[in-house]
Amino acid sequence: MPEADCRPVTNIVYNTITYEHPVNEKIRNLLRLEHLFKQVHHFLHGESPWDSRTTIATFMEILDVFGRADLKTELMKEMERATVNLKPHLEHPEVDDARLGNILRALERLRANLNGYPGPLGQELRDSEFLSSIRQRTAIAGGTCDFDLPGYHRWLEQPAEARHRDLERWSANLDAVRQPVELLLKLIRNSADFRPETGERGVYGQSLSANLPYQLIRIRVPAEQPFFPEVSGGKHRFTVRFMQPGERRSVQVYEDIDFQLSCCRL
Repeated sequence: MPEADCRPVTNIVYNTITYEHPVNEKIRNLLRLEHLFKQVHHFLHGESPWDSRTTIATFMEILDVFGRADLKTELMKEMERATVNLKPHLEHPEVDDARLGNILRALERLRANLNGYPGPLGQELRDSEFLSSIRQRTAIAGGTCDFDLPGYHRWLEQPAEARHRDLERWSANLDAVRQPVELLLKLIRNSADFRPETGERGVYGQSLSANLPYQLIRIRVPAEQPFFPEVSGGKHRFTVRFMQPGERRSVQVYEDIDFQLSCCRL
């Protein structure tokens, strides 16, 4: 089975941790982009030059993901598919028509924005000679030291307000992708509720219908428990093994584990 790819997301309100496992490569890319966009948001307004360094480094990672030739096409198709799947619910008596209408209009607006994006994704950042010089050095360990890039060093020593203006301008160039990614993942996560399950002797397995396009497996466990789930599998079946950290490596828990599970599809 494929190697697990779970992302921990702490839920402070309920004192739980939610782990997510993408069922297909499209969702895997969306989750990675979401992670990078959140990292930019966290560090962009930091006062320290090290906050700005981390923001710039994250821009470079985002551009690497943007380098996929089919990313724009996949996002367009996902928004179109979401629109097609959601529209029939407008006729359902228990659905909030106003809320669903807002979602459909947002999908259409974001799809039009992405379709009208000029040139390759992130082109403004690629065209910046300043950012390009930094990007060329990021493949070298410690390659962005002050003596390697004196122009970068000077920029980092500018007042925080000046750095923030540049970072915000570069970040805005990513919004055509960031906004669809955030909306699509929100819709996918909200497409299914959590239900209680038990992993017998630390293991739980479930088959997925081949006729239903599942996209994301979510597992919620109490934050105080000393174990974590490892998920393996694909679009037809997945297995959850609950593991506990050991001195040298993690070991499987051989006891019944109660947890919450959500299998999401939009």
